[in-house]
Amino acid sequence: MNKKIWVKVSYILASLLVFGVFLYLIQIPSAKDFLTKIENTTFDLRQNIVSKHKKTSDKIVIIDVNDASYEYIVDKYGSWPAPRAFWADLITNLEPVHPDMIIFDMLFLKKHKADGASDFELIKAVNTNKNVYISMNLDNYPPEVRIPPQLPDALKNTIENDFLIKQNPDLSYSNCRPVIDEILNGTKNIGLINVQRDKDGILRTMPPFSYYKGAYYKHLTILAGLDYLNIDKNSFKMNRNGNIALDKKHTLPLTKEGKVILNWYGPEWSFNYVPLWRTVEAIKKNDRKFLEDNFKDKIVFVGVTANSLSDIKSTPVSYMFPGVEVQATFLNNLLDNNFIKKTSVFFDILIALLLAVLTGFGVMNFKAPMKAVLLFFGLQAAYFVISILLMGFFNIWTGLIAPFVLSILTFIAAYVVKYLLTSRDYEHTYKLAVTDGLTEMFNHRYFQEQMTNNIGNAKRYNSVFSLIMVDIDFFKKFNDTYGHQSGDAVLRQVAQTIKRNIRSTDIPCRYGGEEMSVILTNTNKEDAVKTAIKICEAVRNKEFELATGDWTHVTISLGVAAMPENGDTTEKLIEYADKCLYIAKRNGRNQVVSEAPEDTPTE
Repeated sequence: MNKKIWVKVSYILASLLVFGVFLYLIQIPSAKDFLTKIENTTFDLRQNIVSKHKKTSDKIVIIDVNDASYEYIVDKYGSWPAPRAFWADLITNLEPVHPDMIIFDMLFLKKHKADGASDFELIKAVNTNKNVYISMNLDNYPPEVRIPPQLPDALKNTIENDFLIKQNPDLSYSNCRPVIDEILNGTKNIGLINVQRDKDGILRTMPPFSYYKGAYYKHLTILAGLDYLNIDKNSFKMNRNGNIALDKKHTLPLTKEGKVILNWYGPEWSFNYVPLWRTVEAIKKNDRKFLEDNFKDKIVFVGVTANSLSDIKSTPVSYMFPGVEVQATFLNNLLDNNFIKKTSVFFDILIALLLAVLTGFGVMNFKAPMKAVLLFFGLQAAYFVISILLMGFFNIWTGLIAPFVLSILTFIAAYVVKYLLTSRDYEHTYKLAVTDGLTEMFNHRYFQEQMTNNIGNAKRYNSVFSLIMVDIDFFKKFNDTYGHQSGDAVLRQVAQTIKRNIRSTDIPCRYGGEEMSVILTNTNKEDAVKTAIKICEAVRNKEFELATGDWTHVTISLGVAAMPENGDTTEKLIEYADKCLYIAKRNGRNQVVSEAPEDTPTE
């Protein structure tokens, strides 16, 4: 096969093998979970980079129950939580400065039996102010602990083509922690604050809807966001890509788990915070300027940030992220329509294939390994930078780990293929360097090397080896009679006959002209003579084809020498075998001679 074609075929086969291994790996649950965990970590890294350049909406402000505010409430009221009337007063005193919304990231559950008047004040403040939003939570407590309540129809929603949400059991709940009954039935501004962390404990996504008793319920921020955008709807439709269109501009791009991926705005405290104690003091002092500067025409979240009250989440940008800021981030994403959109598995595989092909191309075509390594890391770095830009400017999360894994597998496979091809080329080149082109026996240079090696081994291990020198009888006359082309043909056929009558461990060589030799490793003289006789008879009995198409017979003469009895150097062994060969020719040719007197001349 042509070398270039062989290289291409080898590379294609290796690439297909690597791609098959890659597809197999991502189907193994443990491997898939491991790759997902690393991919999520790369998302966190990119979010940390791009979030520093994002700005939160100046329309959102957070009244936070920080550590100082917590101590303030405990000092004023003796314990936490504050009486319900405290929150009613907060609502009543903020309304005159006209905030767009007041959203409580806090649960007001059952009535306090000892403080019914305080509950009534909160009920009145919430139900009479249509811009106040209250939290509710779903859970899976058994009915023995809490009888699952029936929620008002006004809170229910329907989703057409809801396959993504229904296939995720984590979004379906069997019980509910409702707010005070009078609030539950007095306002429709009640939304869920359920959050769900990934397996590593990091909160990256939020569920816009959850399922309970045959109906869907909106998340608190989805409810408030739709009202803020003047989108009045309780019926939604999901398209086949998992997107829910809220209006012509705003869309909820759902993951395959039925959630949205949050786009973070930096480390914690990225929104405008106003401590609760400072707000209460401004109300007491009737500091209207302070209240208007901070809350007029604002979306006001009220939530806990004090570490001691434990509403702290781990997010991609911080391990100490206030829960209320998670809710604010969710709403900010909705208003800006900048939720993160993750590319499909198909797209990630295409990118992985592209990087793998470029990686393999570099390995197969660059002779210097360093160039291939630099190309590999250059491609990975370039793709990483592109992925950051896509996330920063277009809110697109492209997979990094699948392309990296496939690229590195391709890199390794390409080097294995290249090594095998290089080894094959080296073997071929080496074979050409040590092989005689006409007879396909080893050449004289290789003969000398092997003689030296065998002598060294024989001396080192006190072993034996033998040498047979072969000469075709009357070969000069044969060439003159039949021509050099026929002579070459006979020379090739004699060489093949010799190779067929020796062991695979023996070394047949063309010594020069019509003279050939065989090095018999680990062979004493007696066995060498037997082999020489076998070769002599095989040549004598064989009919050889000439270049003209005619057939003829030839004979050979053979001389045998062995180490150590006939010499312990290359020169001495060759000299002794030549003397035996001379005697064979002098005595009529077509025979084997293994003994030569010291005064025997050589040709």
